Amino acid sequence: MALLATFALTSCEEKEDKKEKLQKAARGNVHLGGVFRVHTPESIDEVFPLSGTDAYTRDFNYQVFEPLLRTDLLTMRTGPHLVKKWEVNESGTLYRFHLRTDVLFHPDDCFESDEERKLTVDDVKFSLELACSGLPMNKMSYLLINRVRGAKAFHKRTKKELHPAGVEGVQIIDDSTISIQLIEPFAAFEKILGHANICIYAREAYEAYGNALGKHPIGTGPFRVSSIEADKLVMEKNQEYWRKDEWGNKLPYLDGIEFIKSPDKKDELVSFKNAEVDAVLDIPVDQINYVLGTLQEAQEGANVIHKVLSKASMSMMYIGFANESYEFSDPRIRKAFIMAVNRNEVVNSYLGGEGWPANNGFIPPLDFYPNDDVSGLVYDPEYARQLLSEAGFPDGRGFPRLEFYVNAQRNSPNHNMVLGVVDQLRRNLNVHFKIRLCTLKERDEAISRGEAKIWRAGWIADYPDPENFLALFYSRNIGDNNLTINPFRYKNSEFDDILDQAMQERDEKIRNQLYVLCDQMIVNDAAVMPIFTEDYIALLNGRVKNFHPNSMEILDLSSVYIRRLQR
Repeated sequence: MALLATFALTSCEEKEDKKEKLQKAARGNVHLGGVFRVHTPESIDEVFPLSGTDAYTRDFNYQVFEPLLRTDLLTMRTGPHLVKKWEVNESGTLYRFHLRTDVLFHPDDCFESDEERKLTVDDVKFSLELACSGLPMNKMSYLLINRVRGAKAFHKRTKKELHPAGVEGVQIIDDSTISIQLIEPFAAFEKILGHANICIYAREAYEAYGNALGKHPIGTGPFRVSSIEADKLVMEKNQEYWRKDEWGNKLPYLDGIEFIKSPDKKDELVSFKNAEVDAVLDIPVDQINYVLGTLQEAQEGANVIHKVLSKASMSMMYIGFANESYEFSDPRIRKAFIMAVNRNEVVNSYLGGEGWPANNGFIPPLDFYPNDDVSGLVYDPEYARQLLSEAGFPDGRGFPRLEFYVNAQRNSPNHNMVLGVVDQLRRNLNVHFKIRLCTLKERDEAISRGEAKIWRAGWIADYPDPENFLALFYSRNIGDNNLTINPFRYKNSEFDDILDQAMQERDEKIRNQLYVLCDQMIVNDAAVMPIFTEDYIALLNGRVKNFHPNSMEILDLSSVYIRRLQR
């Protein structure tokens, strides 16, 4: 349940109003105009959904591109978006989608005519085939190639360029209708089509820009990109966006968005206090008081009126092992590591109580999944030492000192989490690590090259289904372009078979039972070390309205507006 706490401190809005004109009031008492500014910790290289595999780039993509279906971020139900409606046959293998006819692409020189470029079924077919391709730019093919008829064959023959034959299972019916044929039923397929990375593009954009398409993002979303720099991404309002609110106002309300690179959370908090940014996303609990400041600071006007919003997150923070490496190929070693770490101590002593220890499986507690049915590995350092000794490393002797890859800044929550794990492994198993702080890209590339044997990572649901977490361990996803899918190189044919069965099962109760079996296998094989789940906490300037935190931590600014003091 969302938690809302509002702190009324002295406002800096008078100073802000001198910099920007007042917003225009619209029907429904919303305000039009203004620029929403927020920091992002990672470099800004491109905006292209098929290449973005982390939560930060997902936030960029979500503003610019759109999928056929979309998950309501409050109810977590999937509904129509770029399509008006759809049908599915009784066997659950054939979908027919009826496209909207009022959707326009962002204007761009790649379009030959100066006329508005409408979305067509050819764009949908092209985009779905691009998402099935083996092109290096496509890191999301795992979502479709084992599900859509003919997608796997298409994937194999499109390693360098798109094949004109297309995907057998994607067929245009008429000028507003397209069908998708599945190999077998997949209960979560509609959620896949609502995935923030399976979006629709214009063929002309790909033909004009090719592999540089991410530098020239052209979508149908509420915002269009006006500039991409290494440390700043600027978006402006799509004046021809198709959606309207319940009062008939055209969306979005904002004039634009600015994403500003800032890897240091304290710098971000200072910018917030100075009213230079409008929000701090995923704020550590222990930093909230730092922002609130003292009573004297409030009286002197050093803080802005702000509010704190919180929502339980569909996420899992974990320690990954290279399951095929010399160091971690023996499951007894992985199990020893997991059982030597007290997750409660990590959360309470190293994270200041922020988070919920992951004492069950890898799938976090969800409203629609029985997480409690999975039995996790319990903290038992004595048994952990016995396992490590049986594996050939009594009292830790002979176990190599590895680099522990952590994509974080020093003293950040991610760094502190690993400090808690490393300290306990040293105390309980006498094994030692050298922590290597790095960027997200550096970590993923090290994993891909086989250099990283142990690392910190997290997974936030891309769509609200347990399968989204289990897909990380599906062996048939190994070898794809996406470095974040099964980076552990976990292989278990029984796991794959049961997950295949679950994906075909249309009865939710039976499907969840199969998911529990898969989750338990991950625990029993000690494929990964789950540490904790977290709450998504956002700090907002009080003038920001209609911002709703959600369990998937997706940033949706299409209906956010900024209200300023009127004179």
